Amino acid sequence: MSQQLQLFEAQRLNFSIETAPLISEQLALHAPVLIGVSGGKDSTAAAVATCRYLDEIGHKGERVLIHADLGSVEWRQSHTICQQVADLLGVELVTVRRKKGDMMARWQQRWNDNLIRYARLECVKLILPWSTIIMRFCTSEMKVAEILKYAAKRWPNQSVINVTGIRREESDERKNAPVCAINKKLSNPDIGLYSYDYKPIVKWERAEVFMYHKLFCLPLHEAYTVHGSTRVSCVFCVLGSQSDHKAAASCNDNQPVLLQQVDLEIESAFSFQERWLGDLRPDLLSEAQKAGLAKAKTIAIQRAAIEARIPQHLLYEKGWPNVMPTYEEAQLLASVRSQVAALQGIQVGFTDADNILDRYAQLIQLKQIREVNAAKKKARKEAKQKANEKALA
Repeated sequence: MSQQLQLFEAQRLNFSIETAPLISEQLALHAPVLIGVSGGKDSTAAAVATCRYLDEIGHKGERVLIHADLGSVEWRQSHTICQQVADLLGVELVTVRRKKGDMMARWQQRWNDNLIRYARLECVKLILPWSTIIMRFCTSEMKVAEILKYAAKRWPNQSVINVTGIRREESDERKNAPVCAINKKLSNPDIGLYSYDYKPIVKWERAEVFMYHKLFCLPLHEAYTVHGSTRVSCVFCVLGSQSDHKAAASCNDNQPVLLQQVDLEIESAFSFQERWLGDLRPDLLSEAQKAGLAKAKTIAIQRAAIEARIPQHLLYEKGWPNVMPTYEEAQLLASVRSQVAALQGIQVGFTDADNILDRYAQLIQLKQIREVNAAKKKARKEAKQKANEKALA
């Protein structure tokens, strides 16, 4: 299809955004609108479509684009695209960063912390350094927390509309994503203050997003146009496909961080996903890295076999530890810990049955204290809420 025909098709499409009564109510009161942008196609489309809608309804409140910078793991062009979108819209762009370091520093910190946790018997198995599909602290800590922290500081005691470019078509996890939901972090029910997460293009499909870019001549990231990636986030994202990672590795700018992540795979003996990033571009690895990667793969297989001996009821689950091991089970845990420590080349405590049983008794006692304190806190909160309701009655 020619570009003219594509644009004609785009003009025929109804690029309407989703609305909701709660959102409309706050926008009529000119609530500030905070729009998250990453440099990717969806956040750009959401930003432009939202601002066009705000113009149509006569919204006079503040509008701000916000980018959570993850540091060395980001595509270099991402911030440039965000600024171009902000300039196009005539809207302020704010960039926030985690003060304790970027995403690479966070993974390294997590690995160091996990070694300490394992040494202190605060976990049963050695824990990987990476974020995962289930544990996406890369998003919750590095993006969401920093954005909400900024919003709370800039607009204290105000209702805020927090816009994201999430679409239902993206994944099974997002297929039931609501148009709007209360943002608990920015809300204070005690004073009747509520802020909302808003997903205006949640029903749009991928083809529509690209059509929208063509129709309004919006900047598209080189990750799509030059390297053939299907997503823009971390250059090597835990949600990325093998083809996306290959696309990222084809960009010279991304190769230094690839080697950094491979070094952490080697140090920890945990692959970034089920696949090893070190296998993406073996031509970039030094001889020492190639040898280290081969050793890490062997360690990973052996560690998994050793830890597979741990009985299911002793593995971590919510509220761990839930049971006291028997003496025989404590002996088994001691053996596992000693073997894993030797394999990984780390120092650990609690490598005999008696010490392990003493440690479990301590951990169970600490758990009981936490549960009592949590119950007291919940009771105080409920009492406060009832008092507020009584005062308002």
